[in-house]
Amino acid sequence: IAGLRKLIKDRLLKHVPTRIGTVTIKKTAGDQFYLSMQLGSDIAFAQKLPKTQSQIGIDLNLDNFLTDSKGAMVANPCFYRQAKKKLAHAQRVLSRRQRRAKQEGHNLRTAKNYQKQRLLVAKLHAKIRRQREDFLQVLSTALIKKHDLVVAEELRSKNLLKNHALSQAISDVGWRRFLNMLA
Repeated sequence: IAGLRKLIKDRLLKHVPTRIGTVTIKKTAGDQFYLSMQLGSDIAFAQKLPKTQSQIGIDLNLDNFLTDSKGAMVANPCFYRQAKKKLAHAQRVLSRRQRRAKQEGHNLRTAKNYQKQRLLVAKLHAKIRRQREDFLQVLSTALIKKHDLVVAEELRSKNLLKNHALSQAISDVGWRRFLNMLA
């Protein structure tokens, strides 16, 4: 399978006994397909990381993404804020095309210009999601590899999002996803 992770590919090619449990195919709004495989084996997929005898505490905030107990700061990349203007324009065009298709009595599934624009908007949203996901993945992996213990404050993102003045900035940061990755 093209794009299969090297670790899994090596296991399959070297005939390491690996059971395939469930295979799921998912199609996104941007017309991309993803294959998800649940694999099982008696031999571990990943090796344990060596002990570093290091602990760190992190404080999540909006000014910068996080500040650690040693005083180092990680900047907040604000992926949504950077793409907001382009996304707003694309969504306005989509709305116009939807209105036009309805005026002409076309079904939205068969309206080609609407579908092209819908795909463009979906791709912009997917790009923002992938950028944020990559940033969080790289940062959480780096913290876990360098430290044996990472302590973070417990945030109730759902309650914080009730503040309409900060909700967009909090959603753009992705704290909850980051804390889940650390866990």
